[in-house]
Amino acid sequence: MATIKENKAFWDGDYDWMEEGHEWSRAWGGADMQWHGTIMPRLHRYVPVNTVLEIAPGFGRWTNYLKDLCNRLILVDLSKKCIDGCRKKFSAYSNIEYHVNDGSSLAMVPDEEVDLVFSFDSLVHAERDVMESYVKQIAQKLSKDGVAFIHHSNIGEYKSYYRFWESTLWPKSIIEWFKEKNWIEPYDHWRAFSMTGRLMEKMIKDAGLFCMTQEYINWGTKPNHLIDCITVFSKRGSKWEGNTRRLYNRNFMKEAGLISELSKLYGVGAGKKRG
Repeated sequence: MATIKENKAFWDGDYDWMEEGHEWSRAWGGADMQWHGTIMPRLHRYVPVNTVLEIAPGFGRWTNYLKDLCNRLILVDLSKKCIDGCRKKFSAYSNIEYHVNDGSSLAMVPDEEVDLVFSFDSLVHAERDVMESYVKQIAQKLSKDGVAFIHHSNIGEYKSYYRFWESTLWPKSIIEWFKEKNWIEPYDHWRAFSMTGRLMEKMIKDAGLFCMTQEYINWGTKPNHLIDCITVFSKRGSKWEGNTRRLYNRNFMKEAGLISELSKLYGVGAGKKRG
């Protein structure tokens, strides 16, 4: 996985953002169906709120929905291109603030005022040092009953699997044939190999926070390769504190497929004649 410098170079320079991130919602039939079918059912009990912090919004794929769920929305991204894109896209909304950071700092966010910290389909690319920095700072930024909803990498649990196929002496043609047959995972989806769900839980505890839920999910991978995790956490003593609950969801991509089918009936533009 890339360093902060390499991430910034890619998202701020090499990547063209022509589809503004919507290309990553195709498996759901579009961002609207992904939000309402996958994200909102997991998020709904924590919104609406007064203040939301979105980390790494990209070109605002989820900002488009978060802006209507709060009075104040703070966007923080290491990419100036992304922040400029969001500023232009949401120029009509006075409740949004825009900040370019160094890839790990939340110094521009007020302490004890954030009711929801949200990041989805972005911090999966963040390595351990970045995640540890963010978790420590989130502990300072959350309000008394504030909640953090973070989608991050769990591919570290499968590091040996991916490294084996990278280092094997078998001919490359054989490896590619295995990939085409879907006998081995063809891609690591640019996930951070230094991160796991268990490590995230430890970071949360070390920061004096409480890990509420963890959902381990596959992402364009085989059902038994849960390379991602959605972790929800809060402050100790918040109204959310209780028993930590975990789900190993091997049907996540099946859910995406069903939502994609539903998008043909209920999605934006469904039923329109194609000419």
